[in-house]
Amino acid sequence: MTAADASSIIQSINGGLKQGTALKQKRGFMKTAWLIVFGGFFVWSAIEPKDYFTWFLEVVPAIIGISILGLTYKKFPLTRLVYTLILIHCIILMVGGHYTYAEVPLFDWIKDVFGGQRNNYDKVGHLAQGFIPAIVAREIIIRKSIIHAKAWLNFFIVCFCLAVSAFYELVEWWVAILSGESAEAFLGTQGYVWDTQSDMALAMTGALLALALLGRYHDHQIRSQGYLPEKTLG
Repeated sequence: MTAADASSIIQSINGGLKQGTALKQKRGFMKTAWLIVFGGFFVWSAIEPKDYFTWFLEVVPAIIGISILGLTYKKFPLTRLVYTLILIHCIILMVGGHYTYAEVPLFDWIKDVFGGQRNNYDKVGHLAQGFIPAIVAREIIIRKSIIHAKAWLNFFIVCFCLAVSAFYELVEWWVAILSGESAEAFLGTQGYVWDTQSDMALAMTGALLALALLGRYHDHQIRSQGYLPEKTLG
C-alpha cells in the first residue's frame, strides 16, 4: 500500500465520521423540536377542551404513537420525513380533541364562506389517516425487506391503510354502543348518512396521494440517512 492509498483511506474514514456526527446532531435537534411542538399542542389541547371524554378519545392515538416512538427510537429510528408526518397527524388529532371534529373554528368559517352544510375538519383527519400511515408502513416494509416488488408494495400499503380506516370505524361504532349519546362528538357524522364510507374513501385517497407524491423523496431520505443501501431500492 502506498502513502497515497493510506491517505485516501484515512480521508474516507474521517469523512464518514464527520457525516455520522452531523447526522446525529440533526437527529438530536429534530428530537428536541419534535417533543417541544408535541408537548405544546398536547398541553394546549388539554386546557378546557369542548368535552374531556371526546378529548381523551381523540388524543389516545397520539399518546400511543409517542410511546411507540420512544420505545423504538434507538433500535429503529425513522426518517425525518416520517417523524414529521407523525407529528402532523398528532397535531390534527389534538386539535380535533380540543374543539371536537364538528366544531373546529377555521372549518366553521370555511363552511360559512362557501355555503357548506357541515364542518369538514373530520375529513382532513381521515385523509391524513391514509396519507401518513402509508409512508410509515412503506418505510418499515422497505427497511425490513418484506416486499421487494414495488407494485405489490404499493398495493399492500393501500390495503393496509384501508384496513386501518375500517378498524377505526369499528372502534367508533363500539364506543358509540358503550357510551351512548356521549359519543356523538367523537363520531362526528353531523347527520351525513354516508360518513363512514366517505371516511374510508378519503383514507384510500390519502394513501394513493402519499405514494404518488412522496415515494421518490422517501426513497432519497432512506438512502441519505443510511438506513438502506442504494442498490436495494430499484
